[in-house]
Amino acid sequence: MSSYTVDEGMQITLHFSLLLEDGTEVDSTREQVPAVFVYGDGNLPPGFERAIKGLGVGESGQFAITPEYAFGQYNPQNVQQLKREDFDQSIELEEGLVVSFADPTGGGELPGVIKSMDGDRVEVDFNHPLAGRTLTFDVDVLDIVPATTH
Repeated sequence: MSSYTVDEGMQITLHFSLLLEDGTEVDSTREQVPAVFVYGDGNLPPGFERAIKGLGVGESGQFAITPEYAFGQYNPQNVQQLKREDFDQSIELEEGLVVSFADPTGGGELPGVIKSMDGDRVEVDFNHPLAGRTLTFDVDVLDIVPATTH
């Protein structure tokens, strides 16, 4: 049994569930392979890391993570009006479809969800699907070891 705690420079193995305010589960590793990450590597939003700092192997916790520490506040400016011609013409557009665009800053792909369509106009929401939500992060720490760097 490891005597390490969740902190900088540690590789953490854990099971988690992510729940909405009403208890709806939106993500979980519990029926899958546990999540493995290095604390501080950017794989978890800072609010999730901060919540589990100091936990040891075999410990569990349930943490409410507010939007500013999870996936950000919902930003109406992230909803854009685009023209149908801005999309690949071979794609059948429909509400709820996730589409990706090249990030203008060169940071890779920027996913968006089609909110509505009106003739040649398509409304796309580029907010994270969980933006503006307070989430419950339910965690079971399975293992903690010093991270190895290559």
